[in-house]
Amino acid sequence: MSAPKLLSANFGSEVSFHLDHYLERGGYEQARRVLAEMAPEAVIDQVKQAKLRGCGGAGFPTGMKWSFIPKGGAKPVYLAVNADEGEPGTFKDKYLLTYEPHMLLEGMLICAKAVGCHKAYIYVRGEFDLPIARMEGAVAEAYDRGYLGPDVMGSGFAFDVVVHRGGGAYICGEETALLESLEGKPGHPRLKPPFPALVGLNGCPTVINNVETLALVPHLLRLGAGAFLDLGVPTQGGTKLYCVSGQVNRPGIFEASPSVTLRQLIDDYAGGVRGGAKLKAVIPGGLSAPVLKPDELDTEASFEGLKQVGSMLGSAGLIVMDESVCMVEAMRTITQFYAHESCGQCTPCREGTGWLRRIVERILAGHGRAEDTDNLDSIARKITGTTICPLGDAAAWPVMGFVEKFRDEFEYYCRTGHSRVSGARVAG
Repeated sequence: MSAPKLLSANFGSEVSFHLDHYLERGGYEQARRVLAEMAPEAVIDQVKQAKLRGCGGAGFPTGMKWSFIPKGGAKPVYLAVNADEGEPGTFKDKYLLTYEPHMLLEGMLICAKAVGCHKAYIYVRGEFDLPIARMEGAVAEAYDRGYLGPDVMGSGFAFDVVVHRGGGAYICGEETALLESLEGKPGHPRLKPPFPALVGLNGCPTVINNVETLALVPHLLRLGAGAFLDLGVPTQGGTKLYCVSGQVNRPGIFEASPSVTLRQLIDDYAGGVRGGAKLKAVIPGGLSAPVLKPDELDTEASFEGLKQVGSMLGSAGLIVMDESVCMVEAMRTITQFYAHESCGQCTPCREGTGWLRRIVERILAGHGRAEDTDNLDSIARKITGTTICPLGDAAAWPVMGFVEKFRDEFEYYCRTGHSRVSGARVAG
């Protein structure tokens, strides 16, 4: 169960974000090796062999994504770092930006060399004042010392980085909406294909990676693909940052092998359910992941492990709820969020999320109807797979999961006009 702290060893430090401290820990040595000794194809091959998967939610193989970038094209190649982190229950990337900004820059530099990129943008959630300040400070340090600029570390390789403050919209965590926002347009997702690897930022080939994904890259090369893969599971190499919040004794960020189980994360890492209360439900991968019940938690907290129990690892944000939580109240929080964050571009999402919210609010007002529980499930299922981006699915999956796992609570509320949970409260 134990795993080395590749990413989180210096969380909370007051010096780790400075360049000198990072260099003392061997920082930029892997980037130097890549620039001086490794062919781009060799770097991508290492990332593929290590089975590094994207840590933003989808879990797409990172090396494969890099390999999609055309070789020798006339257009410039861009790198866009997704640091928007708008998924409720997720707070890992802001810690990496705050305490390990140079680790991210080194991973970006390695990626840039591998795909032939000379300019990158870090798209940061607009509310992250301290992370943005730390990231901008690290970029300035890197330019001053030759780790960024026209001749990185005397290699002849040019690489520029821009920190971009986002507009605060959940939809901009979707990769094509992020690109639209970077271009100065409303954050509306694009139709795919074409995919960003061919037609991305400013119509040019673009790699889009999450902060955690890129921060792992220097460690992957330092350890070697085989050792990195051994830290994880056969389908997913390396360690993983898990965010655990809700009704636990020690909420926080925990770095572990993806072989860890959800129950171990809750009991051994987060100290168990607060106050010794009985565990009722866990959302395992950020708010959009289908909910799980206590008898489903002895499963591997990996992409494939959670897929096997009908949920997903997503952004690895665990939200823990004890028996005092009313699931109808909890669903109000979910439906309000997605109705508010829908960009309105697709009719099923724009109308469906509002419809779900209104039904839940009507139930909670004591005016529930006998058909409301079935209607919630039916509306959610009609949203899935019908929108340009995954926000529609993200809004629908929690509703479908809540109704499937806790149908009795919804039917009771509709029938009686009040919760079956005495003194109920929402998670938090």
